[in-house]
Amino acid sequence: MTGSRAAVRARRDARQRGFTLLEVMVSLAIFGLIAAAGVAVMAYAADSQQALRERMARLGEFQRARALLRTDLSQAATRLARRSDGSPARDAFIGGRPDESGPLFAFVRRGHENPDGAPRASLQHVEYRIVAGRLERSARPALDGTAAARARVLLDGITRARVAYFDGEAWNDGWHGGAASLPRAVELELALDDIGEVRQRFLLPGTTP
Repeated sequence: MTGSRAAVRARRDARQRGFTLLEVMVSLAIFGLIAAAGVAVMAYAADSQQALRERMARLGEFQRARALLRTDLSQAATRLARRSDGSPARDAFIGGRPDESGPLFAFVRRGHENPDGAPRASLQHVEYRIVAGRLERSARPALDGTAAARARVLLDGITRARVAYFDGEAWNDGWHGGAASLPRAVELELALDDIGEVRQRFLLPGTTP
């Protein structure tokens, strides 16, 4: 009986003394692991959110470039415009290739907005070029003999590009159809360094001025 009372007293005394050093060290180690895991999860979540924001911004950039291309090409007109040096153009629509030094597309489009009511036509000459992996667009403030405005970068990170022009029967690598001819459609294939390959087709309005 005396031994039982001694054992009970020993356990009670141990509880009153609190945790041992080993127990404290084990508890601290576990707490440290939990805290480190929490920090890692928060860092991963923050990185994921940043990556998602960058991805969404990139997709938005691509969608805006695509929308502008579609708007311009869908309003192409068979209207000759003089070049910036004043010399007459021979083609209503110039369709180049990405590996050439000239424009990828050059043409006159309808529907140029004029919110200020300036004394000018609703036609606008636009050019698209691929320069150093960037898709650029420039436009002239007037149709004939004026220099183009500063190029606007629509899309960067282009590692490869291919373009084809549909004449109603076949796809062609280039287009020089004369003063009264537009391609029926344009196919533009781009390889982007983060999105991958994207193929797009744009319809043109026909050949009525």
